[in-house]
Amino acid sequence: MTFSPFRIGVSDEVLADLRARLAQTRFTTRSGDQPWQAGADPDYLRDLVSYWIDGFDWRAQEADLNALPHRQAQIGGRRLHFLHVPGTRPADAPAPPPLILSHGWPSSFVEMLPLVDRLTNPAQYGEDPADAFDVVVPSLPGFLYSELPNGPLTRAAMARTLHALMTDVLGYQRYGAFGGDIGGVVTGWLGALYPEQVAGIHMIHPPFPASFDSHPLSPAEQAYLDAEAAYDETDGGYSAIMGTRPDTIAAALHDSPAGLAAWLVDKYRDWTDNRGDLERSIDRDTLLTTITLYWATGTIGSSFRQYVDFGHNGPRPAITVPAAFTVSTEPSHANFPRDIAERACTDIRHWSEPGRGGHFMPLEQPDLLAGELRQFFTSLRPR
Repeated sequence: MTFSPFRIGVSDEVLADLRARLAQTRFTTRSGDQPWQAGADPDYLRDLVSYWIDGFDWRAQEADLNALPHRQAQIGGRRLHFLHVPGTRPADAPAPPPLILSHGWPSSFVEMLPLVDRLTNPAQYGEDPADAFDVVVPSLPGFLYSELPNGPLTRAAMARTLHALMTDVLGYQRYGAFGGDIGGVVTGWLGALYPEQVAGIHMIHPPFPASFDSHPLSPAEQAYLDAEAAYDETDGGYSAIMGTRPDTIAAALHDSPAGLAAWLVDKYRDWTDNRGDLERSIDRDTLLTTITLYWATGTIGSSFRQYVDFGHNGPRPAITVPAAFTVSTEPSHANFPRDIAERACTDIRHWSEPGRGGHFMPLEQPDLLAGELRQFFTSLRPR
């Protein structure tokens, strides 16, 4: 398989239409007494839309994105977009090992960009230049510039696509994998399906086992599962509608950029480690870059497909490759017991609970996470 260069290019017509739609936004009133009590706060949304119209410079963001080496490949007859950034190492050092970084929902390849320089050119950050990696950052199938597969979008199907990218397209014989959220689940599947080629996996959201039947739940496991179920009662509405009525909500979000922003920003605020202020964790230019990419590509609906097709997922085999976890501090992962991850992974080498950084940790805590990735994957080098 081969790949070709790719450039992001949003037409003037699309941008003009976007601004016109934003200018015509009809804002709702707040349902509760407190901001964000009932979802995306109308006052915050109004301010964000105003900045999107008059302050946000998409062309500058687009130029910065296009300074990176974007590529596209045909895998299974479908286009996959990815970044491929070679590592910078001393001439006498071995070739940099490859590492694939996979995003989740409602995210994009943009989430991983703060990690790229830190991992490909560690000398710029005061780290050992011999610890550089070749970094690959895909857009998962159905997101932005990557097409959906012909069949159901299962976690295993995504893993097969990414493995083909790393081995058949890029020619790597062995590689490491990192991910969060859906990308983390896919990372777990890579380790389970390809233990001979996957050197190790690293996630910020530890995996559940295919079954809890092997032995009784510990008190810590039961307490966590109960807390997660209680949290889902307040947070799970988004996934319920995306999994059962995706075309209904997609019609609204595909037509209204302010609605799209509200849908995404609600989760960015809830899931980041922000102490009540979203932009403490992620600045608005980064937020609007991802939202604009969703808008310009018209892929919010296709990003729902992995929710729609969830029932097609089979049980994942045990993960036997070396595994590391830097656990997110978001509410759904508070007090996540290592016992659960040990049911899914037979060789956990590193477990860290840093107490900072949420669902989008590569954006929120890039120095912390790059250090954890570097420490784990360099430990797997042959001695």
